[in-house]
Amino acid sequence: MKDLTQGKILTHLIAMAVPMAVGMFIQTLYFLVDLYFVGALGAHALAGVSNAGSVFFFIMALTQILNIGCGTLVAHAVGSKDRVQANTLFHQSMLIAAFCSVLLVVLGYAFGHVFFEFMTPDAMTRQAAVDYFHWFLPALILQFGLTVMAAALRGAGVVKPVMLISVVAVILNIILSPVLISGWGSPIALGVSGAGLASSLSAIFAMVMTVWYFVRKVDYLTMPTKALVPERQVMLKVINLGLPSGGEFLLTFMYMSVIYWALSQFAASAQAGFGLGVRIMQVLFLPVMAVAFAAPAIAAQNYAAGKYDRVKETYRYTNLLTCMLMAILTLVCLANSSWFFCAFQ
Repeated sequence: MKDLTQGKILTHLIAMAVPMAVGMFIQTLYFLVDLYFVGALGAHALAGVSNAGSVFFFIMALTQILNIGCGTLVAHAVGSKDRVQANTLFHQSMLIAAFCSVLLVVLGYAFGHVFFEFMTPDAMTRQAAVDYFHWFLPALILQFGLTVMAAALRGAGVVKPVMLISVVAVILNIILSPVLISGWGSPIALGVSGAGLASSLSAIFAMVMTVWYFVRKVDYLTMPTKALVPERQVMLKVINLGLPSGGEFLLTFMYMSVIYWALSQFAASAQAGFGLGVRIMQVLFLPVMAVAFAAPAIAAQNYAAGKYDRVKETYRYTNLLTCMLMAILTLVCLANSSWFFCAFQ
């Protein structure tokens, strides 16, 4: 556990935001690496993977609820020096994550193909989307548990271990992608299915390593060791706090779905280009999102400790950093945005 009620607020923000930005960038690289190698398979394959990847925004909406709800409430409990409550919130959030995972497995494998019936422009793109999605779904499912564990650790002021695990996982994904997609060093080339499988294997590795870290290295928070009994009030508290933030990502998913549906009236290359642009834009937003995610943990610990001036200071520094970062990113894009896409041409 790291006490965020002491020391400089700006130092805490930067110290937490930088590893989080790296970790989030690494997480996004899962999909960018797939797009890079899938691009060699043609426009239909790239459009199919982009279509399937849009579901990631729906998962982000759900995981964001747990991310904000669990992370903020755990930080509040840590600031109040209430270890029992912190673990209760973490355990109940893991239970919510388990429910969501089971539900997504059923809906994804049973009805996922129906979604792509409406989103894809032709049969080849549709098949590519379904093939990729079925193998990519395990990676999506694991995001619930990974998000809750990362949020709980962040609430306790710990962010670097999760980032390091993400770095190793994406390196594994980079190694597996050319092998499974194109058959490098192997007689089997799985195409878009290999792209999804590479991401899922990497996510499994990240889950195993994160659980290992919790069991062996974390003292303040503990993994559930027995059957959990749902506590309705605690679960609702987590959900209600994170719901507004999750709603924003849900609107993004709906917007993305409408755009893909509209682009289905054109050639597959239109969806491929749009999907690539969206992912590049998502990467550019990551530094700002990292600062925004770091702020609740700092504010919550200080609020629970009764240090309200430090809460206001956190708010001011968060606004300052996010505005500065967005201004810098805007200038970079205005100067020359084309080089972001050179690697995928």
